Amino acid sequence: MTLILGMLLDALLGEPRWLWSRIPHPAVLTGRLIDWCDTRFNKGEHRWRNGALTISGLCILAGMLGWVLERIPGTLVDIIALAILLAQKSLVDHVQDVANALRLSVGDGRRAVAKIVGRDTRDMDGSAIARSAIESAAENLSDGVIAPIFWFGVGGLPGLLIYKMTNTADSMIGYRTARHADFGWAAARLDDLLNLIPARVTALLIWGVTSRGNAGAILRDAPLHRSPNAGWPEAAMAYGIDTALSGPRSYDGEIRDYPFVNNTGEHSIGPDHIDQTTRALWKTWVAALGIAALIAIIMRV
Repeated sequence: MTLILGMLLDALLGEPRWLWSRIPHPAVLTGRLIDWCDTRFNKGEHRWRNGALTISGLCILAGMLGWVLERIPGTLVDIIALAILLAQKSLVDHVQDVANALRLSVGDGRRAVAKIVGRDTRDMDGSAIARSAIESAAENLSDGVIAPIFWFGVGGLPGLLIYKMTNTADSMIGYRTARHADFGWAAARLDDLLNLIPARVTALLIWGVTSRGNAGAILRDAPLHRSPNAGWPEAAMAYGIDTALSGPRSYDGEIRDYPFVNNTGEHSIGPDHIDQTTRALWKTWVAALGIAALIAIIMRV
């Protein structure tokens, strides 16, 4: 019941601006801690070891905090923590903002999508903007919704906080750059491990709620993705709304020639396809809520 109430509260309130404009969001505090660790420990000849010790220490700290919070009587703290750390409504809102902006102009679309993706947006056309938003929606559905639900179900608040710490660390230091290739390696690999099951569960849910999902094609195309996990929800979404995703894109002025997922799908896409995606996000959330409710009923029997 705690999980169900946390999911419902997140879906209702999202990330209220009136609150997080006054106090730092826990994700912001987590980011500051990781940034401090990066500045303090990402140096010297043993950056790989320093990075492994850093992510280990951060996960222990997150797990201990979760354990302490779970000791507080009642379930209110758990419900509030879930609502804060899940990202269903905020994800849908950000993705829908891109569709709304793209309907105004390509320039507005570029500015909107730049808030949710890390690739170069300056020269994007309408299709590239829509494709970026849809890919971000699919990947963040896994990272920001299904994976936190999964790890809360497995390990309670300690499991949820350890996952969120790892995922945030990966997003900050888990890149193969000159600075972070060694120091962030352990965080990136741990994030890959923690997302191994949730990413595939997300793909299964998307496939289940979209009538055009081709299971065999998803299994074939998911490994084409540059990420061992993100390819699964992206492939499921690509086939679910019949669009070609991934493909070439630019990072820091350099074109990366990635293959398309569902290359036979629609390449010329726009805001209507983003609308389809947000509907699929909500359908997937409803499916996850139903599964959580069913498990709760079974556990009470």
